[in-house]
Amino acid sequence: MVALLSGLSAAECLKLCHRVVDDLCGRGPPRREDYSATWSLEDWLELLNSLTALFCLAVGNNSSDEEVLARLSGIGSSQAEAVLSVLRVRRDEIRRALLGRTDAISSATLQDFDWQLKLALSSDKISSLHTPLLSLSLDMRENRTPRSLTMEMNREELNKLISSLEAANKVVLQLK
Repeated sequence: MVALLSGLSAAECLKLCHRVVDDLCGRGPPRREDYSATWSLEDWLELLNSLTALFCLAVGNNSSDEEVLARLSGIGSSQAEAVLSVLRVRRDEIRRALLGRTDAISSATLQDFDWQLKLALSSDKISSLHTPLLSLSLDMRENRTPRSLTMEMNREELNKLISSLEAANKVVLQLK
């Protein structure tokens, strides 16, 4: 979808790319109003997602200028150079922003999971409450070392976990 940049002059493209990086770094995003005559809302959102993904991938993979230009082959050379110049100038800033996003995420990767639902029966008082608990077992690999993690959660804790995983999924999708 970066081909949508062809509708902009090189100066406008440069300005938009800087605003996309500003947004990636936690500052103000580009304003839709500035480009409403150029793109539909759907195209606008696709373009922002594509540019964000391009910057994240280029920095995350430490892509060369040639690799970035290959990804930008669908746009004019002046727009491609504008995108590349923003990437060159703000690479360290983007890297810091990406590291900030992943600091909260462990370096462990999930290999497999298993779950069971059971009632707490540890005492007469708890068993009479019929409190459902989820037993979640995660098989993880951390620094090439397999590790198992088992936890029991009540309904509230499970809802918090699901919310956290959905938020993490959104971040991962943005990085793609």
